[in-house]
Amino acid sequence: MAYNFLGLVNDVNRRLNEVELTSSNFANATGFYSTAKDAINSAIRHINHEEFYWPWNHVEEEDTLTAGTIRYGYPYDAKTIDMDSFRIKRDDSLNTGTVKLKNLNYKEYLDKYIDYEYNSSQDMQNVPSFVVRAPSQEFILVPTPDKAYELVYEYYRNPVELELFDDVPSVPIEFKHIIVDGAMFYAYQFRADTQAAQISQSKFETGIKYMRSLYINHYDYVRSTVISHPRSSLRAL
Repeated sequence: MAYNFLGLVNDVNRRLNEVELTSSNFANATGFYSTAKDAINSAIRHINHEEFYWPWNHVEEEDTLTAGTIRYGYPYDAKTIDMDSFRIKRDDSLNTGTVKLKNLNYKEYLDKYIDYEYNSSQDMQNVPSFVVRAPSQEFILVPTPDKAYELVYEYYRNPVELELFDDVPSVPIEFKHIIVDGAMFYAYQFRADTQAAQISQSKFETGIKYMRSLYINHYDYVRSTVISHPRSSLRAL
């Protein structure tokens, strides 16, 4: 069975001994079949709400800046933006190398650099050195860019819901069974089968814990850089 919206819904249908849908009748499915479609989306939504930093929701964005423009809006699907990831991309035609931007607090920006926002003089424009998170779902670049530099940064997105029969989830295929377990919880709730719903919920939560153990619960190894002097070691003996 293909890993797409239709395939996932039919996994639920088979578990409940329901007739499977096809690509031709999928869009107009009603009754329980409509509930099964909602259940798949609910399970995927639940998985994505469990963690901000699932790797399959990671995006590397590349935008072309506009000379004289200091504020830029967030991507429409941004959940959280990594403010430490901003950099100007090397461009020999613009005579600039790669520049890592420093993250500047918004209040400090207001205290020290706010004139960049109102002063249109080209003397105030240059290769940006700072990036500021504004409260208005925007980021601010200081100084104001003087050329069409390429800005690169990273963020985690809010996935869109599945709609068409051949839509593919952003969650990797190896976790297909976890999505179906989650959908079964909602399907059994629809059928008022409380006991079966509780069993599916337990399997679903266990599956999410497994996903988290693979991708989230990692601890970087910290290596000591202290160099012991040979004489000190001998004296210790």
